[in-house]
Amino acid sequence: MNRLAFSHVLPACLALAVLIVLAAVPAQSAQKDPGTQKQAVDQGSNCVQCHKRETPNVVTDWSLSKHAANGVSCEECHGGEHTTAKDTQEAVFATPEVCQNCHEEQVAQYQRGKHALAWVSVNAMPTTHYQPMALLQGLEGCTGCHVIGIKDEETARSLQKQGVRYGLSSCDSCHTRHTFSTLEASQPQACRTCHMGFDHPQWEMWESSKHGVRYLLKQDGVLPPEASAPKCQTCHMPQGDHGVMTAWGFLAVRLPMPENKQWAEDRTTLLKGFGVLDPQGKPTARLEAVKAAKLARLTQEEWQQQRDRMLAVCAQCHSEGFARNELNKSDEMIRESDALLADSIRVVAKLYQDGVLRKPKNYAYAYPDLLTFQDAPTMIETRLWRMFLEHRMRTFQGSFHQNPDYTFWYGWSEMIQDQNAIREMAQGMRHDSGKTPGGKGQAQ
Repeated sequence: MNRLAFSHVLPACLALAVLIVLAAVPAQSAQKDPGTQKQAVDQGSNCVQCHKRETPNVVTDWSLSKHAANGVSCEECHGGEHTTAKDTQEAVFATPEVCQNCHEEQVAQYQRGKHALAWVSVNAMPTTHYQPMALLQGLEGCTGCHVIGIKDEETARSLQKQGVRYGLSSCDSCHTRHTFSTLEASQPQACRTCHMGFDHPQWEMWESSKHGVRYLLKQDGVLPPEASAPKCQTCHMPQGDHGVMTAWGFLAVRLPMPENKQWAEDRTTLLKGFGVLDPQGKPTARLEAVKAAKLARLTQEEWQQQRDRMLAVCAQCHSEGFARNELNKSDEMIRESDALLADSIRVVAKLYQDGVLRKPKNYAYAYPDLLTFQDAPTMIETRLWRMFLEHRMRTFQGSFHQNPDYTFWYGWSEMIQDQNAIREMAQGMRHDSGKTPGGKGQAQ
């Protein structure tokens, strides 16, 4: 797969990576006669007897599952072509298409959510292919979480040729093999593997917020089960809806442009830094990628649909007025952080404009590209992408997750320090090059 093909999708780091909670076997099939489980074991006896020797824990997990309890044998998920140790390559993997045979509604929900786009988005990153194959093919690093996304048939075949066999599924990112437990996947810890760390520490934000503290106290038995405390799934998967989506999207930009003139100018600058607009403000191919990846809401109606969905969730515990006010405050934190990031983008853009920085060969324009991430060509641009991907993310994500420390100390405060450092670095680079700013103002 061409990882430079932005016509497929943009990234998204990532972004808020929450879970795919495929529901258990439909209720109408839950009532089986007592001999059903034995029948399933008998049907898969060859599989069971062999795998008891080779992978005993797999058999144990399956025997604990609702699949086993409801007579779902090995062949129903893995096919019947693999029968010996010599033909293991013939085993079918439980892709969403396989799960869809029983869980049609849940797979349909998943396919319209952001998680389904995770695989193509990470491979569309401009410098993903720079990473060691041990990271990419070994499903370490970014691909370890983005594996949750759907792969087309061509990509699946390519991965298999590279020796990747266990990264072709999606549902098992949260419903881990072979128990495929709804109870496990509905716990907030199921989200923790991916939604933590550098660019999207949602687990840390939630865990140390009052929401998270109360829920973990419920798990410990300190608070009673009936006490109100939202977990990840409460807000992002109401009623078990697998179509996970947020109002602002991974990049926290949206259309139409805001009425506030300064915010509109700042957002335009951010869109240039994301490569969605060229330095003259004209749309690029990446705009189509953003649409395909659903990394931003591109109409008021799309945004409002997700905001109303979240308000309905908040209103289960809070008054609608309180919830609306808190969400509006977080919107304002996006505006404030946009102002800081846009100012720093303009400083670096002016270095390109004045010839202090030269356009790298892999850049489309002589303009900072925030999506190069750790492969940024200069130290000042390295500081800029960290300002975007680490500190801006923490500023607005911390606010939406009701975590003051992440919003201020790990987000806003760091952005102020980034802005100061970038200005000083730019001054030093100009001094060393002997080039002064061309004219008044800064690049837009």
